[in-house]
Amino acid sequence: MKKINRIDFLKWSGSTALLPVAASLFNQASQAMQYLADEDLALLQRLNNANDKQVVLLLNTINSGTLIFSRKIAYDVAALTAAFCSEGSRYHNDERLVEKMLILVQFLAAAQAADGTVNVGNLESPPDTAFLVEILGAAAAILKEQTQPALNDVVLELKKVLIKAGEALVTGGVHTPNHRWVICAALAQLHAVYPNKKYTERIEDWLGEGVFNDAEGYYPERSGTYSAVENACMIAMARFLKKPALLNHVRKNLNLFYYHIEPDGQLVSMDSRRQDQYVPRNSNIFYLQYRYMALHDNNALFATITKQMETQNDFEEAVLAKSLFSFLENKLLQKKLPTVVAIPDYEKLITTSHLLRIKRGATTLSLFGGIDWPMIIASGRSCSPNFFTYQNGAAALKYMRLSAAFFSMGYFYSEGIKKTAKGYQLHKKIAVPYYQPLAKDKRRKDGDYSLTPSIDNRFWNKMDFSKRPVSNVKTLETTITLTAAAGKAQITIEVTGMDNVAITIELCFKEGGQLSGVTDIGNDNYLLDAQQAVYKYGADAINFGPGLVTHKQINELEGERYSTHFGSLRTKGMHVYITGKTPLTHVIKFS
Repeated sequence: MKKINRIDFLKWSGSTALLPVAASLFNQASQAMQYLADEDLALLQRLNNANDKQVVLLLNTINSGTLIFSRKIAYDVAALTAAFCSEGSRYHNDERLVEKMLILVQFLAAAQAADGTVNVGNLESPPDTAFLVEILGAAAAILKEQTQPALNDVVLELKKVLIKAGEALVTGGVHTPNHRWVICAALAQLHAVYPNKKYTERIEDWLGEGVFNDAEGYYPERSGTYSAVENACMIAMARFLKKPALLNHVRKNLNLFYYHIEPDGQLVSMDSRRQDQYVPRNSNIFYLQYRYMALHDNNALFATITKQMETQNDFEEAVLAKSLFSFLENKLLQKKLPTVVAIPDYEKLITTSHLLRIKRGATTLSLFGGIDWPMIIASGRSCSPNFFTYQNGAAALKYMRLSAAFFSMGYFYSEGIKKTAKGYQLHKKIAVPYYQPLAKDKRRKDGDYSLTPSIDNRFWNKMDFSKRPVSNVKTLETTITLTAAAGKAQITIEVTGMDNVAITIELCFKEGGQLSGVTDIGNDNYLLDAQQAVYKYGADAINFGPGLVTHKQINELEGERYSTHFGSLRTKGMHVYITGKTPLTHVIKFS
């Protein structure tokens, strides 16, 4: 067999037809690649191929005068840098890329304000500038290892942009918890390329506030989206500043979010305090972090999660197309992963967020009772009405909700989760009063009373509600009990208190599936009467029921908090409704 050098080896297409011979050629690769198994070599080439696809587009679209500023500009610089510097790229040392890189860097320089910040959503924003610096700093680190004179202008102009941005980051402020660590990570990256004591002093100032990572491993946002951001920041600071203790936060968080990963790769997010509590993300946002920690700690479970992410349908678009520069800048990512293990079944109650997760084979379920009380609709607070999910392979009940036509109070929200002898329980009792006249000593002749919330927090008015006697108090008590065994689940819903209150149970299944045993009433809405139904997605299925239909109130379920602002919490999906009236006891089984 003809010998090949490393460059020729890496320029192969990476097709499966060539993989059988990869092992025999492995020892002929260069010293830098000898620690890689054949599947890891294939991954590296997949990274090159995916990045090259981006470069094809960039060569055609990057022209002076036509660019629109966004965070993508930094990724484009990094993609071109990675292609030029990677021996596995067909654009290795291709000077056409240098011309495009220079256009982008000069465009970035023109977009900087006088203080070094940029406008990306927020105006003259230090945190958004830091997000750019993290990416551009990695590109600068890769370029620093190159010696080609053709790169000189790019290296010089990029340094000017980054040094100017660094000045903004050593003085600039933040909006949210993760912004502190994004700025610190960017400064750490800058310090690794352009050492400056000001950078490390500012990092120490922020770190002096302490990194919050609760007993379970949540950062303040309890969000997959922002956990991925914060983990990346902790890894960067640990690497560049020799602060290995920061990796303890990453370990805790990755161990926690392992329980949030569904069979199809989606993240359970109903416990989040940020926008992803309604729009879940895919677990591959953690890919680089699971891979890094699997290699750093020789962690077999993390390695298994990493390998599973590599089989997801959108892995190339979501990860490979954006990550070659990360693998080049952080060589540890290129190493061979530990041997994978079987993912064990589990029953995990996450006490700090009141989230229960159960896995039995390909079946998973969630029960959630951990919103932030008092109930306030705002970014930074947990307020999702999704209390139950059930997934069998690719077939997914995205969520279950319950709404009562009870004084426009809207969806049910639990006050925590409790383990019982039979299973797990959610509970909430709400009381809606009528108000009596104010005591005579609290009255005003001008009628100008304080603008305050009603006692039930439904609305505000100039009524000084807290000082008024109440009467005619109406109550509604909801108890939801989960029992689960062998991948099957039973939800028992009991609603008592005021009689004849219309109750609507909403089950939202993943869009694109097929439903049978239900009545289609249009607009992706279905009713389930007293029978069983089946939801299928590909080869996987969920059997559920029985149903009940005593009314057809399926709209405006959110309650007055949302309806007064014309808001809606309806999501994409196939919505199945079960309806009844109080007193109500109804059991729904899933298998």
